[in-house]
Amino acid sequence: MDQPAIPLAQRFRGYLPVVIDIETAGFNPKKNALLEIAAVIVELNSNHELEITERYSTHVVPFKNSELDAAALKFNGIDPYHPFRMAIDEKDALELLFKPIKHAVKRNNCTRAILVGHNPAFDIGFLNAAIQRTQIKRSPFHPFSTFDTATLGGLAYQQTVLAKIAQAAGLAWDNDKAHSALYDAEKTAELFCKIVNRWQQFEGLMGEAQSELAG
Repeated sequence: MDQPAIPLAQRFRGYLPVVIDIETAGFNPKKNALLEIAAVIVELNSNHELEITERYSTHVVPFKNSELDAAALKFNGIDPYHPFRMAIDEKDALELLFKPIKHAVKRNNCTRAILVGHNPAFDIGFLNAAIQRTQIKRSPFHPFSTFDTATLGGLAYQQTVLAKIAQAAGLAWDNDKAHSALYDAEKTAELFCKIVNRWQQFEGLMGEAQSELAG
């Protein structure tokens, strides 16, 4: 990708927001398998608006001796051993996503990426566990800091469930596509961009109002 119109280095204290969504075979990041992961990169356009610029996703082979919770698989609809999943090993999956993320961090003059997620403690827990298992030495992500769209949605739209926030924000939502890592990551990214851009517009209006009062 070409250089961004406006690098993000100064907008989030040197961090590049990257939306991550992970589908798993349970709630324990050390025992349950990571089955699908998606990353969506957002950057500023020439109008100083945050927008989606890149999307990546892959299915993941359950790590050796991992546990598969039947209730979790029923919820997300994933068959870990379906012949057409085209899944790859955890380390290959992380490297596939980390490479473009590192490039995006560099071109935005940022120091590292920061995970954006909906209730992101879940996603960063599984991401960190996978990084530890695969012994990847240089993760582009901050190890514990995150941005949470559930919190931002509660602030901006009085809702905390992703589908309800998206609908309140006027975004399209398809329940049949939900719980796919890429779909959920894209919707989370759209929501994050909309809230950040809305705040930017609000700050601009407040600045104009203060200038008029001062004049």
